[in-house]
Amino acid sequence: MSRISSTVSREKLVWWHVYLGVAFTTLATLVLELALTRIFSVIFYYHFAFLAISLALFGLGAGGVLSYWIARRKGNVYTRLGTLGALNSLAVVSSLVFVLSRTDQSYLTLAGIYFASAVPFVFAGSIVSLAIAETIERVHRVYFFDLLGAAAGCMVLVPFLNALGGPNTVLAAAVFFAVASAIWFNLGGQWAGRVVAVALALGCTGLLILNQKRPVIDVKFAKGQHLGREQFVKWNSFSRIALAPDPSGMMLIYIDADASTGIAKFDFANLSERDRRDLMLQGPGFAYQLRPGAKTLIIGPGGGWDVARALAAGSRDITGVEINPIIANTLMRQQFPHLSNRLYFRPEVRMIVEDGRSFIRRSHEQYEVIQATLVDTWASTAAGAFALSENNLYTTEAFTEYLKHLTGRGILSFTRWGFDPPRESLRLLALARVALAALGERDVARHVIVVREGSEKELAGWGARDTVVISRKPLTPEDVAGARATIAAAGLQAVYLPGSDLQNEFQRYLTSPDPRRFEEDYRYDIAPVTDNRPFFFYTVQPRDVLAFVANARESADYKVNRAVPMLFTVLGVSLLATVVTILLPPLLLGSRLPRDREVQRFLFYFVCIGAGYILIQVALIQRFVLFLGHPTYALTVIVFSMLVSSGLGSYFSHRIVAQSGARLRTVLMAVAALVIMLALLAPAVTRAGIALPMWLKIALTIVLIAPAGFAMGMPFPTGLARLERRHSASVRWAWSLNAASSVLGSALAIFLAIYLGLQATLLCGALLYIAAMLVSRSGAEPAA
Repeated sequence: MSRISSTVSREKLVWWHVYLGVAFTTLATLVLELALTRIFSVIFYYHFAFLAISLALFGLGAGGVLSYWIARRKGNVYTRLGTLGALNSLAVVSSLVFVLSRTDQSYLTLAGIYFASAVPFVFAGSIVSLAIAETIERVHRVYFFDLLGAAAGCMVLVPFLNALGGPNTVLAAAVFFAVASAIWFNLGGQWAGRVVAVALALGCTGLLILNQKRPVIDVKFAKGQHLGREQFVKWNSFSRIALAPDPSGMMLIYIDADASTGIAKFDFANLSERDRRDLMLQGPGFAYQLRPGAKTLIIGPGGGWDVARALAAGSRDITGVEINPIIANTLMRQQFPHLSNRLYFRPEVRMIVEDGRSFIRRSHEQYEVIQATLVDTWASTAAGAFALSENNLYTTEAFTEYLKHLTGRGILSFTRWGFDPPRESLRLLALARVALAALGERDVARHVIVVREGSEKELAGWGARDTVVISRKPLTPEDVAGARATIAAAGLQAVYLPGSDLQNEFQRYLTSPDPRRFEEDYRYDIAPVTDNRPFFFYTVQPRDVLAFVANARESADYKVNRAVPMLFTVLGVSLLATVVTILLPPLLLGSRLPRDREVQRFLFYFVCIGAGYILIQVALIQRFVLFLGHPTYALTVIVFSMLVSSGLGSYFSHRIVAQSGARLRTVLMAVAALVIMLALLAPAVTRAGIALPMWLKIALTIVLIAPAGFAMGMPFPTGLARLERRHSASVRWAWSLNAASSVLGSALAIFLAIYLGLQATLLCGALLYIAAMLVSRSGAEPAA
């Protein structure tokens, strides 16, 4: 007789309650985890989104350790699960209030926020760990509903963020935890507990509704500043967009309470010469002086300043591609079109809501000017850290595609922040060098103009702007002469002109006989990045990483390249979380843990598959962003398909693998083989299918991912079942190790993707499954 059926007589109904309790718990956990990545990237900065992921995974692992202590307590286990669920619902609301009410970002405040944010995940980890240990005889089905609940959380996350916003999505997670609590209390036969849990769910729902109508639990402080002047706020799955005036009264669009873009407001029927001159002679308007009246593509038009510049130059065919529908539709065309004099309704302007790179890939049009001014994708998407803060707009493949969409006289115009010594703008030239060479143009120095807008003081901070113009064909003497005249009239600084001798880093790079050697020797990493390593903004030289490891305080770029200590801090925290989870059970419960060295070694199996799964997931999400056209689509399709297919693998693992060690090793090798095939074939398949309709792209993605996902769902429940037969007290520890190793895997994914690439990250995930296969050969076989 099962452990559950001995407590409750209606076995069939009880099992479905168990499955639903687990599913609602994991649904709430995933919604909370990913909603926090959005909130953290608003109130802090985008890289803090990763810490939300790490905290969640660490909390789940710590909860597994805590479950040892909870399991010792007297009483019905399901009553304890119901109590934990109810406490977790309250903990979610309390932690949200605490996080959003902080007014500073001191180390003490950050520590408090991290602790408060981790508490709900500790409770969730305890609940799932206890439930799996209690139902180990049906672990393959319980784990199926674990993954199915998480998949449902992935599906509801995007509509919840779009409709409710970040804080209210967290409150929705509290509702789900309360619903799970009612289910657990029902299993335990606790009528009073069930009533309390239902009342708690209704109370959280009422709080959510009230907060939606009149926000009280909301973002009031962000990046250390009070957000008191906002006149409009709306969230979606990858941003929080606000409208607020600056001190001069001009309306600005704020993205995640940080990056901003003004709203251009001009009367083009009666445009004054002064306004026309201002628009044309600013750095981003330089391209239109070279190609007035050009057919134009603007990537990331935002509040419309580049559109205004093109119109001022006489352009009559302007396509704007804006990834954020709140900016392009809600603000500029629906609720506040008067702020721009209905700019995006003009007949010359065509607005498309789509990722710029995806539009380029599917478009067959050619343009005289393709422009992107200070366009970033730093803000964390709904995937949180899984998006790795990449930018696919700035890769060699992207630049090659841009150049192919230019006419013979066409030019690219990219404006980036200017620094001394240069970083981003010099890396643009490195991308241009490779892209032009791919099209048969070897003398990049004849294709490029670089101008700078800003003072020396601004150059030392974040005020100077470099505009890099790249021509499809070599610039003519007339082009260069026109550029000189425009530079003089506008008061811009000529950083590089063909035929000039300005004796700066741009000149030295473009005229270097060995550009690759120049890139290697340069202070920053300006080497061209690819779609396999799309980290344009990460300019830390590998030698700086080695210097930091050797002696952080004496590294030449320690103060400038803060990404180095940040990267190692993330890795260090993740490694510490894993080590703590490994050591806590022996320290607290030493007598109950296995003395059998084979069982101890087998616990490493769960570390391998936990880290391997997350490495593969992170790399696949990034790999399919371009194919599916949006980071949110990649998150939803990849994570959902992996969770569902893995859940099905778990469900059928009892039939396919059963108790056979040989079959388990075959499954692990199959995972490695399928992932290696994905790593090798996915780039070619996604390139070939870029023009397919969206529904077919999604179907193709699922077909590619599902076989590996199905196989990846079998090792965890099978391993737990084998461990139960040898040493049942270690089952919860194995759960903790699997969760903690996911923390390490998510951090390791960043490191590997930056320095080795996404394909290598996938291959490393496959190697971890091979390591799990080797570990499984000698560990945790049933005792004779």
